[in-house]
Amino acid sequence: MYKRPLTIMLLLAALLLPAASTARAAAQAPLVVVVATGGTIAEKTGSGGSRPALSGQSLVRAVPGLAGAARVKVINLCNIDSSQMTPAIWARLSRTVDRELARPEVAGAVVTHGTDTMAEGAWFLDLTLHSGKTVVFTGAMRNASDPSPDGPVNILNAVTLAASPRSRGWGVVVCLNGYVNAARWVIKTQTTNVQTFDSGQKGYLGYVLGKVVERWHPRPPRIRLPLPAKLPRVTFLSTFAGDDGSLVRYAVDSGAKGLVVEAVGAGNVNAQVYQAIQYALAKGVRVIITTRPVHGGAWPIYGDQGGGLTLQKAGCILSRDLDGFKARLLLMLALAAGTDQARLASYFR
Repeated sequence: MYKRPLTIMLLLAALLLPAASTARAAAQAPLVVVVATGGTIAEKTGSGGSRPALSGQSLVRAVPGLAGAARVKVINLCNIDSSQMTPAIWARLSRTVDRELARPEVAGAVVTHGTDTMAEGAWFLDLTLHSGKTVVFTGAMRNASDPSPDGPVNILNAVTLAASPRSRGWGVVVCLNGYVNAARWVIKTQTTNVQTFDSGQKGYLGYVLGKVVERWHPRPPRIRLPLPAKLPRVTFLSTFAGDDGSLVRYAVDSGAKGLVVEAVGAGNVNAQVYQAIQYALAKGVRVIITTRPVHGGAWPIYGDQGGGLTLQKAGCILSRDLDGFKARLLLMLALAAGTDQARLASYFR
């Protein structure tokens, strides 16, 4: 007479135990905070072209298998195309990410961001975050209206990476199409192709394949600078054949506290621009020299008027292999911190 109730109890236990086990596994999964800022990944195409349309929650819901990678908390910081990004928004993003990473239960963070200025945004956070936990910038080259959007798989890879112990020590990285790039070296190389981010001669840090994070290289040495309430004005200019230096003088006379000049070759400008740079230096403006070529960097080699060696002797700092856009952000933060010339020069070495 007791066999039927016993059978029912055993059946109930068989049904409930897997559910309880799944719930325990979910509770033990690492927690990753996803901060959404907009970009192509959040855009849809309408009559007015591609525009931001999706919240962070909508992006996360569109990712199959995400629950198996980590628990996710979503924060919507803004929803803009990254061509509209500013250092002020990155400062707000940095404070938000730092606040979330300070919680011991949070394993890492993912920032969904437009690809146009993603390399700069990642570098800004790499310079200003207090936390050493992994922060992964990701996005998409195809928007959500595309027949084969790349956003969902990029989010899945980014969350997997942020949650993985194998990513520890990498700090802020950019990960699209599976490849992991250090914030300092990453550049966007293609305007439409999904394989756009690259680290050039420095190489990728690693690769994400399914649930596996392959670790190939350590990150470059990290620079940390305080995040100020207000950032000084730093102007970025690219020189060209026949440049008369008037733009340099205009930037100085308009109140720039720092100047980044993208030179040619190994870090050279013509005589007219050199004279304008001397004018800037005499006014107390810090000048960083970067270069137009993607590889090689700015070096003190040439001694002509405006040559890299001459510029360095005059008081300019050569950026070595840091590009002009990132050099500008580094200079902004260093000036705000009151960094002296010797320390500033060391950052570029």
